[in-house]
Amino acid sequence: MSPLLIVLIVLAVVAFVILVASIKIVRQSTAVVIERLGKFHKLLHTGIHFIIPFIDKAVGNPISLKERVADFAPQPVITKDNVTMQIDTVVYFQVTDAKLFTYGVERPIRAIENLTATTLRNLVGELELDGTLTSRDTVNSKMRMILDEATDPWGIKINRVELKNILPPKDIQQAMEKQMRAERERREAILKAEGEKRSNILVAEGEKEAMILRAEAKKAAVIAEAEGTATAIKMINEANPNAAYLTLKGYDALKVMADGNATKIIVPSEIQNVTGLLASLKAVTEEEKS
Repeated sequence: MSPLLIVLIVLAVVAFVILVASIKIVRQSTAVVIERLGKFHKLLHTGIHFIIPFIDKAVGNPISLKERVADFAPQPVITKDNVTMQIDTVVYFQVTDAKLFTYGVERPIRAIENLTATTLRNLVGELELDGTLTSRDTVNSKMRMILDEATDPWGIKINRVELKNILPPKDIQQAMEKQMRAERERREAILKAEGEKRSNILVAEGEKEAMILRAEAKKAAVIAEAEGTATAIKMINEANPNAAYLTLKGYDALKVMADGNATKIIVPSEIQNVTGLLASLKAVTEEEKS
């Protein structure tokens, strides 16, 4: 093999290596920072790009532009009423500017963690224990605004901040559990008393309605009986009864009276001349006495 051929082969290999090194493929949702001779040159976004080998250089790994989740370890926080508790946070963030993310701050995730811890201490330090436990949404919103403003020069957008766990000291937890148990027992007693009260009211209302119905029924019966008697008397008067009918009614009345235990019977003057009736009454009376 001639020396010229060897040189050509070497040049061809070098050219191929340079060509391959000049091609840069950037994946979806990522960005690559390119420096030229140690100075920022440009950003490469999704697609295929050509750079100058040995002059242009990619800084670090491709930067992901997708939303990320950072779960930070619990931090000791002191409330306004001097209660120390552990709170861990979850931060959802996204890189919006790869250049600022690369050159803005050293170790951005660590910076966000420290910033989150200090901001959390400031916010919780203005609240008492009960306020901290019941104001999660307020603390989350304030932290998101503060962190988003502080990380903007770093090319980072804070989308959401959540307080994952709030862990008071053991004695505080036990006291809170006793308080919750007492509150539940109090509510149970109130509900039971209200139920008994309602039951008594319903029973009283039922008895009241029953008495009213009985009184109305009795009233209706008396009215019906009186109306029946009045109607009967009216019909008798309209029929103009004779003496025989009245005598028969008198017999019926005396028969009712004789059925009792009475020893004295007052006979109406209209039927005093009825000897047979008196004899019969005497016989009945004697029979009752025996």
